[in-house]
Amino acid sequence: MKILLAVDGSEHTKHMLAWLVTHPEWLGSRHQYTVLNVVPPIPPHAMEFLDPDVLRAYGPDQAEAVFEPVRVFLARHGIEATYTHRVGYAGDEISDLAKDHDMLVMGSHGRGALSSLVMGSVATRVLGSCKTPVLLIR
Repeated sequence: MKILLAVDGSEHTKHMLAWLVTHPEWLGSRHQYTVLNVVPPIPPHAMEFLDPDVLRAYGPDQAEAVFEPVRVFLARHGIEATYTHRVGYAGDEISDLAKDHDMLVMGSHGRGALSSLVMGSVATRVLGSCKTPVLLIR
């Protein structure tokens, strides 16, 4: 099974990973894992003030900061994964990449606003647009 793990480096990512290791049916060498981090885009008006080298490194640098603890955690549990990042709106990018996978696993949380009372807005967007089965860990 091809499993996409959407991570953002928050406590919700940690809860999702902890849940996975307590449910061994979701982990193991029989699955193929891709870990995705979506980096928010730099606003166009800010881009004109940044050095081109800084702009090129922005996405990979931001994603790597999120990936490092996830790499350590998965390696500790004997899980190999492919790591990828995208720049854009998280809900759209996660749903888009999930098309190539059998399952999407991600964390969620409440925010207090009416539209996000039960789940975060990214999770709400993904559930509304993703055709791939989603395992949402709260």
